[in-house]
Amino acid sequence: MPLGVNKGTLSVGEAVNISNNPGYDNQPSFYNDNVVVFASTRSTQTDIAGYAINSKEKSWISDTPGASEYSPLKVPGKKQISAIRLEKDGLQRLYSYPFEKGKPKELLPDLKVGYHVWYSKDMIICTVLVEDRMDLVVANLKTNNHYTVYKNVGRSLHKIPNSQLVSFISREGDSYTVKSLNPVSGASQKITELPDGVQDYCWLLNGTLLLGKSNQLLGFLPGESTEWEVLHSFKNPDIGKISRIAVNSLSTQLALGAEASPAVPVQMQHEAYNAGDIEAFLEHYDDNVKVYDYPDKFLYEGKETMKKRYSLTFRINPDLQCELKKRIVLGNKVIDEETVTANGMLFHTVTIYEVINGKITRVTFMQ
Repeated sequence: MPLGVNKGTLSVGEAVNISNNPGYDNQPSFYNDNVVVFASTRSTQTDIAGYAINSKEKSWISDTPGASEYSPLKVPGKKQISAIRLEKDGLQRLYSYPFEKGKPKELLPDLKVGYHVWYSKDMIICTVLVEDRMDLVVANLKTNNHYTVYKNVGRSLHKIPNSQLVSFISREGDSYTVKSLNPVSGASQKITELPDGVQDYCWLLNGTLLLGKSNQLLGFLPGESTEWEVLHSFKNPDIGKISRIAVNSLSTQLALGAEASPAVPVQMQHEAYNAGDIEAFLEHYDDNVKVYDYPDKFLYEGKETMKKRYSLTFRINPDLQCELKKRIVLGNKVIDEETVTANGMLFHTVTIYEVINGKITRVTFMQ
């Protein structure tokens, strides 16, 4: 989506869903100012896809039988991307892939890389999985040497604009702290702590840290800010919980990985209910959905049981209609005040839906 930055203010243009895929689509980065690369699920594996902003065309960059790829980045000075390859047997390595045609190449054979950033064409800063944590490692492709500079770090690594530094996340207890690193000297310095529940951020060209929390964009300018400030709130229901964020080199385009608002599957099942379409109705429920009467009286569990009950309801109530009167969204919960017409009778109800990963996992009825 278009992005404008001017003296501490942020303007965000209309968002476009570039994947429109029911599977996993996330971890975006910019190959250049016009092309976004990201991890995208197709069939039974996750491959690297590219999306051209100007032409609105999607293409596939990787297609490795028996393996998936994640966390794509542009390789400096080459028409290639680098990405984490995960084999079915659990082997995890960093590879480079030609953007168009050619064979992939393993870059760091001895390291189980989780995330990475290119410091130069010969130096990679990466997180390496060690036991139950990730450590920060500097790897030199020219000398084939690598060394650990920090233990227990997070996933977000970036070059800091207009500097010779990179940033990483230090995990200290329950807090996540953004720190700078000079990969040559090893010197490190605290920048700021991240808000609770956030592990991903990016840098704007003007030196502002930008992150997504829920459906908002927050900013922090080191040296000037004392706390994170809300710069933008999305009203688009397709942007509910932001998990990944990236900007192009000019800070004129923004890419997000985000879950849709929990209101989206609730609204979709609402429309299918009124259409009497049982399959479309059930599509938005988790296979193990649990149904309760308020506050915690268990009624039944599972989509198959729900199908039997609602198939009968649809069949014996040809005039069945539900009218939404009011909707409140609180976190992953959606509270709907409704009137239901069935067999010429009118009922007033309140229903609480809980949504996880785009599916309704719990329904609680209040009469």
